[in-house]
Amino acid sequence: MLNILKKRFVLTDKGAKDFCKGVLYTTALDISLMFPAIFLYLFFKDYLRPIIDPLVKTENGLWFYIILGLLFMSIMWVIARFQYRNTYTKVYDESANRRISLAEKLRKLPLAFFGEKNLSDLTSTIMEDSTELEHTFSHAVPQLFASIISLILIGIGMFTYNWQMSLAVFWVLPVSLLVILMAKKLLHKDNKIFYLKKREVTEKIQEGLDNIQEIKAYNQEGKYLNQLDTTLNVFEKQHIKSELLAGCIVNTTQSLLKLGLASVIIVGANLFSRGSIDLFMYLIFLMIASSIYNPINEVFNNLAALFFLDIRINRMDEMEALPVQHGIHDFKPQNYNIVFENVNFSYETGSNVLQNVSFTAKQGEVTALVGPSGCGKSTSAKLAARFWDVNSGRILLGNKDIKEIEPETLLKNYSVVFQDVVLFNTSVMDNIRVGKRNATDEEVIRVAKLAQCDDFIRKMPNGYSTIIGENGETLSGGERQRISIARALLKDAQIVLLDEATASLDVENETKIQAAISELVKNKTVIIIAHRMRTIANADKIVVLENGEVVECGNTEELKKQNGIFSKMVERQMMSLN
Repeated sequence: MLNILKKRFVLTDKGAKDFCKGVLYTTALDISLMFPAIFLYLFFKDYLRPIIDPLVKTENGLWFYIILGLLFMSIMWVIARFQYRNTYTKVYDESANRRISLAEKLRKLPLAFFGEKNLSDLTSTIMEDSTELEHTFSHAVPQLFASIISLILIGIGMFTYNWQMSLAVFWVLPVSLLVILMAKKLLHKDNKIFYLKKREVTEKIQEGLDNIQEIKAYNQEGKYLNQLDTTLNVFEKQHIKSELLAGCIVNTTQSLLKLGLASVIIVGANLFSRGSIDLFMYLIFLMIASSIYNPINEVFNNLAALFFLDIRINRMDEMEALPVQHGIHDFKPQNYNIVFENVNFSYETGSNVLQNVSFTAKQGEVTALVGPSGCGKSTSAKLAARFWDVNSGRILLGNKDIKEIEPETLLKNYSVVFQDVVLFNTSVMDNIRVGKRNATDEEVIRVAKLAQCDDFIRKMPNGYSTIIGENGETLSGGERQRISIARALLKDAQIVLLDEATASLDVENETKIQAAISELVKNKTVIIIAHRMRTIANADKIVVLENGEVVECGNTEELKKQNGIFSKMVERQMMSLN
């Protein structure tokens, strides 16, 4: 049973057990709602009956019923307390575990996954879907199970007592259930469309936030806002349609439930007039009918969330089913040579980005990857850090296939600086300290000086404590890049990947940082990607790529003598400078 619940509702072992407890206590609470009716039945029959019939004597005094009433109230309070703890508090704990589990799943995915996936889609799954599941599992799902169990138990007891009155109470339940089952397919289809339209809105808003600079620069605000308005209008219409459909079904079922009370009144009056039941039984069934539908009404009020349940759970299942990268955690390389052996790679089936790429980036040397745009330079660098896994061939680090190494373990050996810098909305000091969490202030300042950051940082209002805004919005492109280089210097890993790391710098600062990098890379493996020939002029090895293949390999002088692609690239850049 626990395994079925875990699979069906994406629960942990503890979550499945807590769910069962929640159903149990909610069932007990639903049954305890009959206590007032039982109390009044006993009170009317024993204590008030002598008022109507003086020949009947009271068996228990007023204090007995006061104590009995307090006892019933105490039992209901205790059950409600346990029910709240196991249905709400435990659900919130499970929701926290679900979010942590999703975050852990994302942590283990290839880093390339995040370049392919829409950010708003991931955010909606982790935040919105988890929140809605939390609400559904605290307000609807346990109550649904508990309502079914409690109604069966109460129904058995009532039918053994008086089947005619019980039938008058319960006939509306299967009819209401039939209405819901008939509408389920329609609701599910409608909810799926609503869900997708809502995602389109979040994606459109995210697109606007990500590209606000380009939208303004090219006077596309009007076009973007018109597209957003269209998307919002479609979503609004679908939302209204979904709400109306769900509202009609909920109101129909609740109206049917109210017919149950009318049935009890009519059937009870008929039986009472014929003497088949007495007044007290009639009153008790009226009280039961007025309260027994409350748990069902609560479930119906969350009917839309219940029908959304499968859609959201499917999203969680999709996330959990994503393939993760595994490998050994204990890795100590014999050396830090990176070897590409006949590497083939494609982002899409049938469209190779790299074909039979083979080269060696030796420890203590700078290996430069050059070539025209789209030739596979950045892809090669990212494959070297296992951001993706190759389709065929091998990439070795210290004679060990990196496919066999756990990504986080592998990346401890890498310092990476890409052209697109990501900074956090915190202080400059903390942004540099990303490279080494426990670094002292003195270590941070040292690498900041090496990366030519110290001068502009000290001109800021609060120096190294200055908050730089979301993604470093208060900094220039060159300043952001230098902070990124300072991080890499601070990490001081044995392998350094530089992908257009100096692209945003002027000639003067690029020269200064090249000197700092020269100190950093001593006895380390360096792979550098650059379009500026002067950036790679002193590289020990230059690998020239074209159309995903290695076409030339050697140092600067050797490649110039070959009078091939590299030589032509140097000539074109010299001509452009002149």
